[in-house]
Amino acid sequence: MKRAISINLGGIVFNIDDDAYRELQAYLEKIESCFSDREESKEIMNDIEVRIAELFNERITNYKQVITSKDVHEIIEIMGKPEQIGETGKESTHEHRERFGPSGYRRMYRDPDNRILGGVCSGMSAYWRIDPIILRILFVIAFLGFGTGLIIYIILWIVLPEAKTKAQKLEMMGEKVNVSNIGKAFKEEFNNVKKNMNL
Repeated sequence: MKRAISINLGGIVFNIDDDAYRELQAYLEKIESCFSDREESKEIMNDIEVRIAELFNERITNYKQVITSKDVHEIIEIMGKPEQIGETGKESTHEHRERFGPSGYRRMYRDPDNRILGGVCSGMSAYWRIDPIILRILFVIAFLGFGTGLIIYIILWIVLPEAKTKAQKLEMMGEKVNVSNIGKAFKEEFNNVKKNMNL
């Protein structure tokens, strides 16, 4: 018989067995030490915890209510080991992206970073890997020619969720949602903010 502990991870409460808890805690501490020198370390850790909580949630069923060591090992395989943080291949991420999300698919979101109005066109363009201008022109033509463009846009604005976390933004772009990519995304955003402030 094993003891189960209740934890709050990414705003969701989970029951986790004692061994799994120790493994998860050690994993999160290693990741935190990898990002400790960055100013945005709290935000990175928050996004990583939210992503782990999403993955744990997928493993909870009516018949299985406790997270086990096996689940923690699976999540570590998906998220990547702390030693892999900062490893770079010969090809850039733009030239060679892994074109699938964490569960084997990309997900469509509204893109808040590149939006003009609601982020629908920029989110759809990221999902289909096309220029957002093309979609914007199609919506204008549909609005002026058929009168339906605005209605379709408003419906998509309501239906599509906004990509708020780094994990959701990576999933929208079709990149693997792991510790390394979340860290890279925060670093790129932080560098962009610094550049814009210096201008």
